[in-house]
Amino acid sequence: MKSFITTLVLLAIIFSCFSQNPLFIPPILEGNKVNLHVQNGSMQFLAGGETATIGINSIYLGPTVILNQGDSVQLSVFNDLDEPTTMHWHGLHVPARLDGSPHNVIQAHTVWSPKIKVLDLAATYWYHPHLHGKTAEQVTKGAAGMIIVRDNQESTLNLPRNYGVDDFPVVIQSRAFDSNNQFVVNTADDHTILINGTIDPILKVPAQIIRLRVLNGSTNRVYNIGFQGNHQFYQIASDGGLLDSPVALTRLMIAPGERAELLVNLSGLKDQNLDLFSFGSELPNGIYGAAVPGVMGMGSIDGYSANILNGKNFKLIRLSVTDQTAQAVTTIPSKLVLMQKPDPNKSSVTRIITLSASGMGMGNLSGPFLINGQTFSMNRINFSAKLGATEIWQISNQTAIAHPFHVHGLQFFITDIGGSQPDRSRQGRKDIVLVPAMQSVRLIMKFDDFSDPEIPYMFHCHMLLHEDDGMMGQFLVTGIPTGLNTLGDDSAIRIYPNPFTDRLTVEASGVNPNLVTIEITNSLGQLCLHQKISGFPATLNTSNLKAGIYAISFKYGDRLLIKKIIRF
Repeated sequence: MKSFITTLVLLAIIFSCFSQNPLFIPPILEGNKVNLHVQNGSMQFLAGGETATIGINSIYLGPTVILNQGDSVQLSVFNDLDEPTTMHWHGLHVPARLDGSPHNVIQAHTVWSPKIKVLDLAATYWYHPHLHGKTAEQVTKGAAGMIIVRDNQESTLNLPRNYGVDDFPVVIQSRAFDSNNQFVVNTADDHTILINGTIDPILKVPAQIIRLRVLNGSTNRVYNIGFQGNHQFYQIASDGGLLDSPVALTRLMIAPGERAELLVNLSGLKDQNLDLFSFGSELPNGIYGAAVPGVMGMGSIDGYSANILNGKNFKLIRLSVTDQTAQAVTTIPSKLVLMQKPDPNKSSVTRIITLSASGMGMGNLSGPFLINGQTFSMNRINFSAKLGATEIWQISNQTAIAHPFHVHGLQFFITDIGGSQPDRSRQGRKDIVLVPAMQSVRLIMKFDDFSDPEIPYMFHCHMLLHEDDGMMGQFLVTGIPTGLNTLGDDSAIRIYPNPFTDRLTVEASGVNPNLVTIEITNSLGQLCLHQKISGFPATLNTSNLKAGIYAISFKYGDRLLIKKIIRF
């Protein structure tokens, strides 16, 4: 299988030596066991020497993984590199310890095999490395691929879903090369556009309604996509699912990491060409890709003004319209799905998350950037969310450039951007929102399941250079029923020794022991000990616990204390 996929890519590369290159369509990988090999390769993008790459089951990019809602799937990631990596299932709702974050490191020449149950709605997701400090480099070299989730509700709709025939992946990436044709990561000279790894691509499409699954896989660049002549298209899905009904558009702004599913009606256009552009000249200042990256003329980025793409209109892909297929979709549906949004009246917490710049302050457009005044630390949990809770997050951008803000582990809804309701294309399920410069957005989300006392989910800017520089935080979802008063600490309660071995002692003053419940859970969230006590000090027999990290909870009425403990 690996050699077959590599051959497909090589054939695509041969064509890429000429103008108007056939768009490479990644092969499909599906089933209840999915094997992904992260490997080094090389590829001929430009005239001259080959470019060193990282591919997945190939030399550049990876297969499109097809998942079905409700299935249990083992995703085995073989790291064939000589360095560590991770694999993040971007947008999928999975436990934190299976999320592929910086905490789920896959060492060189080892395999990681998480088994997940697919809980997500039909939509387009993606996978990519998330190794802290190396994300931008590994993704830039090609380590990424699409995930398509199908569900019963989507399957009843009359939509194009014949992959590679009327349903196409479109991975947009801007890249920079040095004089030796090698990728350059930390630069503003990203003036070469790749679509599915193809330069100047052309795609043969039937004269009917087609579906484009668009992913912005770029490191920093925002695209303002639309067709020549303002040919209308319809957005039917955002990051995490279908919208309630199609949205007619002539432009769609899409930030790094975002996805959108589009329907394009090509009926009556046989033997004609239709070009998809990014209309960068229409981007407002304060966005990476606009003529000026900072609002109100503040700040600059080295080499940005010399980039021929910034503030300009440029072609992404040419659609060459051919014969209609036998079972063509020729109508746009009027309705899609009924979206279930969290009730803001049930929100228990409003969190304020502030994005700021270090050094020169707002005039700093290159970073490092800060979240709540701090850079990322693997050892710091920024906050904990309660299982079952509904929360509102207010993301306040105090910098002069827009940041795509990503939350792991769930999908949220945007309640407002700069105090105004989002346009209809952004009213669906999302995991990334572009936070405009000097403005705030508010998000609402519900933590339905997957608690873990130790392994956090991440939130961060999805401009990968900003993320690698530390524009990232992390949060736990704790298995604490809502309505309890969680204590950060309580001097009246002592739990010792820590670390412990066969015995653990609990002391408390001013507490009725008959009302106390003590539980110990392991790092998988599994209950290892549940004990009622009759008095203090209470001695817990922990001889059956294996060495590792645990969480002990001390519940007393409506109070709950949780501490991390270590078994030697």
